[in-house]
Amino acid sequence: MRRFLSLAVALGLWQYLTANDITWWVRFDRLPTVTEVAREFGDQLGGSTYYDDLEASLTRILSGFVLAAFAGIGAGILVTRSRIAGDLLQPLLEVVRPIPAIAMVPIAILVFPTDEQGITFITFLAAFFPILVSTRHAVRALPTLWEDALRTMGGRRRHTLWHVVLPGTLPGVFGGLSVGMGVSWICVISAEMISGQYGVGYRTWQAYTIVDYPGVIVGMISIGILGWATAGLVELAGRRATRWLPREGGAR
Repeated sequence: MRRFLSLAVALGLWQYLTANDITWWVRFDRLPTVTEVAREFGDQLGGSTYYDDLEASLTRILSGFVLAAFAGIGAGILVTRSRIAGDLLQPLLEVVRPIPAIAMVPIAILVFPTDEQGITFITFLAAFFPILVSTRHAVRALPTLWEDALRTMGGRRRHTLWHVVLPGTLPGVFGGLSVGMGVSWICVISAEMISGQYGVGYRTWQAYTIVDYPGVIVGMISIGILGWATAGLVELAGRRATRWLPREGGAR
């Protein structure tokens, strides 16, 4: 119950400031009230367009994120475990990594034949580097004692990868996946606003262009709920995959 208290207080404060047109240092007289946003939300929930936009954004997020998860984890392990791969790939990755994924939108528009593929690529790129960096650090942090123990028992390279590297890096990998999911949402919404034809980001920007502020707030709330839900799924999967770790207070 206490977890919803801050939300209830925020909604009450929002309703009070906007319904009474309060204008202190910032202006609340031009923002929609909670009741206006709730009415707009109800109208959108009654139509099919809202669900089509949710499906489009979720498909883009999941496609790009799953691809980034496999590529980021694989590349992180490869550049850390193989000196040749590290020498060949590390310079390229370090040059590309500081470039914001959203800055690659013009390139994606030029390179990919459809906007859909370009937006998925931006989502992939946004999640790829947080996952790569977290995996790389997690592999480097593994105690060498674990590998030495396996080798003394006759374990080979593939056994080390499967029984030491992969399980040992899971906590760090899921940290990168959680960050990657958040960054993916930021970039997919921005990409939809720039070049999309449907999706939550596109619909939010379209509402802004026609001065439909309740529609803008509905889009923002939808993005927040979707981001919270997908990040929660990643966190839940992480807790399940690392149940062997000691938890504070014995929590699971």
